[in-house]
Amino acid sequence: MNEEISADNPYSRLVALKKLGVVKNFDEIRKYSVAVVGLGGIGSVAAEMLVRCGIGKLILFDCDTVELANMNRLFYKPEQRGKTKVQAAKETLEAINPDVLIQGRHMDITVVSNYDNFVQVLQSGSLDGHSAVDLVCSCVDNYNARITINMVCNELRLTWFESGVSEDALSGHVQLIVPGVFACYSCVPPLLVASGIDESTLKRDGVCAASLPTTMGLIAGLLVQNTLKYLLQFGQVSNYIGYSAWTDYFSTMTVKPNDSCPDANCLHWQKVVQMEQQNKKEQTSQDAVETAHSDMETKLHEDNEWSIEVVDNGFDTNQSQEMSSSLQDTSTT
Repeated sequence: MNEEISADNPYSRLVALKKLGVVKNFDEIRKYSVAVVGLGGIGSVAAEMLVRCGIGKLILFDCDTVELANMNRLFYKPEQRGKTKVQAAKETLEAINPDVLIQGRHMDITVVSNYDNFVQVLQSGSLDGHSAVDLVCSCVDNYNARITINMVCNELRLTWFESGVSEDALSGHVQLIVPGVFACYSCVPPLLVASGIDESTLKRDGVCAASLPTTMGLIAGLLVQNTLKYLLQFGQVSNYIGYSAWTDYFSTMTVKPNDSCPDANCLHWQKVVQMEQQNKKEQTSQDAVETAHSDMETKLHEDNEWSIEVVDNGFDTNQSQEMSSSLQDTSTT
């Protein structure tokens, strides 16, 4: 990433963050790979933001095509009608920033026959293709897709962000999910956290969910903002952010994993994390003891105002004992 500040450098405003001390290593954004699942109102905007920020690799998943009904949202254009969302997004994003490696997967991840393929793509999604993607951004709009992403990320121990907007388009959320550390989607769905509603019961026959580009854009912005903070390790990454357009209210909270989670992999990682934390605690205690001993040794031999020094007298223990015995014999005589 070119750090030169000039009108011809597309990264000038980004590397300025590094020069101002906001982000120490913004140029490292080029080495990360992110999967965006779902290219609707949130996913398409999030993908564009990541591309403009110079992400190294972006993998796009969606099974729909562009419709005129999508024009109330950002990103898509009327002339893209009929194209798959993956194809349309790939063309637009590559034109915005040709430096980013973009892969598109037109597939329905909820179909059983596609599960293994979905796993394989995420498992080898790094820039070099030898390891998993660095992060998954879930921007899907249905319960089954979220459950599928949750299952795969728990299986591969992948960190991911879950995001969504309510059916009335006036509230939304972003949730960071780290297997074993925070609650996964099966532990407690975000909508259940926010409003006590089971998302799997929301679908109404004959009713189309509302959509506002404003709410979608806000949630996409929060999603990518936290994605950047997570990858580049600056600021504070929120575990859960909720937004209500009715009152312009933002809420944050931490949601711990459920030890009765129905996902076996989630329970497995909970135990692994507990062991890792215990080992870290024990190592910290051991390091503290060793440091204390080291400090004590230093204090025993430190300089003093009387210039007294502890020196080796040149005798070993056996020799010292022999001299002591000899002196006792002489005294007796």
